[in-house]
Amino acid sequence: MQQVVVPVRYPLSDRSRATLEEAIGIAEEREAALTVLHVNLYQDNGRVTRRQLREAVERAFGTIPNARYVVRRGLLVEETILEEVAAGDADVVVVGKRQASRWRRMMRRLTDDPDIEGYLKNELDAEVVTASSD
Repeated sequence: MQQVVVPVRYPLSDRSRATLEEAIGIAEEREAALTVLHVNLYQDNGRVTRRQLREAVERAFGTIPNARYVVRRGLLVEETILEEVAAGDADVVVVGKRQASRWRRMMRRLTDDPDIEGYLKNELDAEVVTASSD
């Protein structure tokens, strides 16, 4: 079964809802499992639980078949997302436009090529879908 990963903020922002809606559609279309991911940053005091994340998503979208909810702790959101994508052997990663921009900035610091889609495809064999949230 294919795996779709979608990182979201908690509480769900309008952009997170739009990105999640896109990811749900892709998961349904491909009959894939969906991983909804939130990153608790070490430097923030907030500690979101998996239960809180699941309840927020289900309030917004109802019960989602083949969904799992993951909350990870990390120093940098983008690196933590990449770790989850690699660990979960994701086929598709759905990110919002702003998240894709932050990944590109991070890639520019690491390499001369800000092509995050190409990097993920080459390094992790994952397709990146940028959801329009505006």
